Amino acid sequence: MSNSLPTYEDIVAASKTIAGVAHHTPLQTSRILDSQLGVRAFIKCENLQRMGAFKIRGGYNAISHYKNSDMKFSGVVTYSSGNHAQAIALSGGLLNVPTTIIMPQDAPPLKLEATKSYGGNVVFYDRYTEKRDEVAAKVKESLPEGTVFIPPYDHRYVIAGQGTCGKEIIEDLQHWKGTYNDAPSEESITLDYLFVCVGGGGLIAGISLAAAELSPNTKIIGVEPEAGNDAQQSLEAGEIITIETPRTIADGAQTQHIGKLVLPVMQKHVSKIVTVTDAELIEDMKFTGQTMKMIVEPTGVLGLAGLRKMVASGEVPKGSNCGVVISGGNVDLERYCRLISS
Repeated sequence: MSNSLPTYEDIVAASKTIAGVAHHTPLQTSRILDSQLGVRAFIKCENLQRMGAFKIRGGYNAISHYKNSDMKFSGVVTYSSGNHAQAIALSGGLLNVPTTIIMPQDAPPLKLEATKSYGGNVVFYDRYTEKRDEVAAKVKESLPEGTVFIPPYDHRYVIAGQGTCGKEIIEDLQHWKGTYNDAPSEESITLDYLFVCVGGGGLIAGISLAAAELSPNTKIIGVEPEAGNDAQQSLEAGEIITIETPRTIADGAQTQHIGKLVLPVMQKHVSKIVTVTDAELIEDMKFTGQTMKMIVEPTGVLGLAGLRKMVASGEVPKGSNCGVVISGGNVDLERYCRLISS
């Protein structure tokens, strides 16, 4: 059932489903970053993922589940500001499944055009005056029988697909080959902390499930925009808190609430949620561009900005092994240049 809690076994199955479709993205290190922070940082580069973000993992896994089931399945409808939209449209094209994507009128042009180019049928809504759940329900009524709604995060097989990212990080570090102190290094590394961006929570839910199984002593830290800290509030309150659509440059984290399947997983496996400002995101967009030679979207650097914040506060001790997920790199170059120049 898509509305039941995901398991680690679902993640293992998802890793087989997406093999050869989604990329096994690299872990990168930066001597400059390690020197700045006094930790060892391992950066998971999902900005180098197929379609530019981690979302292909969950999107392809979820559609494959329905495609291979016995139920009547004629297509997919979803909503997204961009990356999940692209993932569903691309996955639908690869699996020969029609897709309808409900996108906000102010969706980033790059993500909108990519979604269309992958074959998605785009329907617009106003994210500040309309509720996307209601829009999705209305649109679904007009689509053929057998059309399935696959949300961006609150779905067992979406979460399982995203969890493959965490599985890769931990398994790659168990057999790490890189450099340390300018010398070749082959070692087994256990992360003390793993920083993950939070929008609706599908990525952190999946990664925390993988970590609980493979590296139970690793603390999972969620990072969200200061302007939209619904996940932080929800974790502290023990119930889902809904907020107004946050006004932040991190468009991938402009969610009003986390998922119903996400909260119990976060309560069990996530140590803490921290927030960062848009200004802090811009600084790490500059860092990844100038130092690591990577173009990363604002949402993509949430994890890195969170690591900096917790190092500065002393909550992450010097010498810690820290993983950071760079979630995506889908940003219009004009907007990217404007942000890093501000």
